[in-house]
Amino acid sequence: MNPSTVEEERALLSKELENINFNGELVIAPPFVYLTDTNIQNLRVKNIKLGAQDVFWKDEGAYTGEISPKMLKDFGVEYVIIGHSERRKYLNETDEAINRKVLASLEDGLNVVLCVGEDLGTRQLSKEVVEEFIKNQLQNDLKGLPADGSQKSKIIIAYEPIWAIGTKVSDNPNDAAEMIKFIKNILNSELHISNTAVLYGGSVNAENIKSFVEKEEIDGFLVGQASLNPDEFKKIIGVLS
Repeated sequence: MNPSTVEEERALLSKELENINFNGELVIAPPFVYLTDTNIQNLRVKNIKLGAQDVFWKDEGAYTGEISPKMLKDFGVEYVIIGHSERRKYLNETDEAINRKVLASLEDGLNVVLCVGEDLGTRQLSKEVVEEFIKNQLQNDLKGLPADGSQKSKIIIAYEPIWAIGTKVSDNPNDAAEMIKFIKNILNSELHISNTAVLYGGSVNAENIKSFVEKEEIDGFLVGQASLNPDEFKKIIGVLS
């Protein structure tokens, strides 16, 4: 829920994207209420894609307060974040609900950024427990995909170690790379999803981004808090360019 007004959103994006030169794929996912703003819609002219922070699993109906995949597509949204750690933690989103959102979004042609990751309690048990936890999330969140594989190319995974988000605890780039390698192995061997990009979303910033970029297993980044600071964000983009 940042920033709090559309004027602040416009100013933030203006500063962040001023004279930006990025050869990769950049997706901006503002709050729902800002998606209709002309300034944000114009981002697509600059080849910046639009994403949404959440979605519901029905295209229409009596679901007060929800936003459907069909509505998002109508405003030019191409990507949707599903299963973000904050929604799992604070809104008690279950794997069943996340799975329904994934399937509905893919059916409507949206690219899905599925977030998975362990909490501190799980992390402190053992590496094997963490891997089993992540494996279960992937299997439950991605079950029921069409057998023909037609939708698998629209799936992106974001690994979010919850214990490293918004805390003073930093993830080790080697550990992050190892976990992302594990995720890719599960996608290939268990779910038969190949060539899937896996992003890292553990509180990257201008100071630590370079150490994560150096890991070939990491395909990109889900930037959270640092995206609210224009200078910080531009430095991150600079390292990625």
